[in-house]
Amino acid sequence: MADDAASTSTITSRINTSITDISHDHLFSILLLLPLESILSFAMTCKKTTRLTQSHTLWKSICTRDWGHSTVDALVNSSSSPLSIDWKRLYQRLRNLDRVACYTLTDSETSPGPRASHSLNFFSGCLVLFGGGSEGGRHLDDTWVAYIGNSFRRKMNWQRVRSEGPSGRFGHSCVVIGNCLVLFGGINDSGIRQNDTWMAQVETSTGALSWRLLDVGPITPPTRGAHACCLIDNRRMLIHGGIGLSGMRLGDTWVLDLSENLCFGTWHETVSHHDPVPSPRSGHTLTYIGGSRSVLFGGRGIGYEVLNDVWYFDSSEGHLKWVPIVFELRSIPNGLSLPRVGHSATLILGGRILIYGGEDSYRHRKNDFWLLDISQGCIWKNLKSEGYKPKNRSFHRACADESGRYLYVFGGMVDGILQPAEPSGLRFDGELFVVELVL
Repeated sequence: MADDAASTSTITSRINTSITDISHDHLFSILLLLPLESILSFAMTCKKTTRLTQSHTLWKSICTRDWGHSTVDALVNSSSSPLSIDWKRLYQRLRNLDRVACYTLTDSETSPGPRASHSLNFFSGCLVLFGGGSEGGRHLDDTWVAYIGNSFRRKMNWQRVRSEGPSGRFGHSCVVIGNCLVLFGGINDSGIRQNDTWMAQVETSTGALSWRLLDVGPITPPTRGAHACCLIDNRRMLIHGGIGLSGMRLGDTWVLDLSENLCFGTWHETVSHHDPVPSPRSGHTLTYIGGSRSVLFGGRGIGYEVLNDVWYFDSSEGHLKWVPIVFELRSIPNGLSLPRVGHSATLILGGRILIYGGEDSYRHRKNDFWLLDISQGCIWKNLKSEGYKPKNRSFHRACADESGRYLYVFGGMVDGILQPAEPSGLRFDGELFVVELVL
């Protein structure tokens, strides 16, 4: 027994010696290969690793690893004192995020009018808004730009872009791909569905935004509106579902591949005869979460039922397929309120999805915030909201700034005052407000 104890002591001594003998740079590299829980466990092995796991440099590197260089750079650029950012505290507070704060934003004298089912994107440091539906079922064809830059602003100076662009429509989709915006489909006020593809770029000489019709060849998705769309793989556009001819809800999936010079694109449908696929729907969302995965949530099905299922689209290794994410609705606190259509779902700081608003099967509009994390299964968290209380809304649009900490929300359908001659109390909203993650 004594010999065994001595042997164990010798082995332990060698292990401790080998750890302490590893250079600082090598330990640093090893830690960045580990998940957070392993890093925290490793910190307890000796004083050297404890000191290293408390270092500012390590935690900034962990944030960069998990959030990406562009997000960390945006946080640094938006901070008044970049060197004072406590990266460990920021990382931990984000993991435990439980609330958001809302603020109203003051518009300039000239600003976009009330609308719903428009597009809103954060592009080249600006908010870019296009089209939408307005009072009387009319479509809009205007493009608006408001500069945001690297810092939170309380006042928005909107400017209308005067250039030939897409015809008036609502229920279209628009995503940022590289240094351009790509728009597809939509519905006009005559009920005609579109399937044209447009691209917007910033002219380097003038800084102005200009639209052009993209050459996509003879193969295009069927006409539609109220579909879902997102970027995938940083170069392609993914669309799913929507409302097609005769009001039929669609369940097909298409991918747009852009050429290297962005002069043309190629559409192709992803067809699976073996893997499960999401059911036909409209008013749902698709959110790119990085790597090879995009997340689909909710919408209205072919029986007009409002859905709460979650899927992710896997584009890894060139094999495009849908994968269902199973969760038990009744096991989630307040989970019975999750089914919705006409909501927004936005990737935020930390790689999770912030879902806001929408409406249920009785067309009751919502004003709640949910956090969705699929990194370890399907984890839902209902967030508290403080500060300004916006109206309940659906078919609004939202986008995050480069840091992912601020979410900008514009427009939508809200509850109005019911007049005696009106069939409903619905009205279009023209409010812009910001949602901040409270860290």
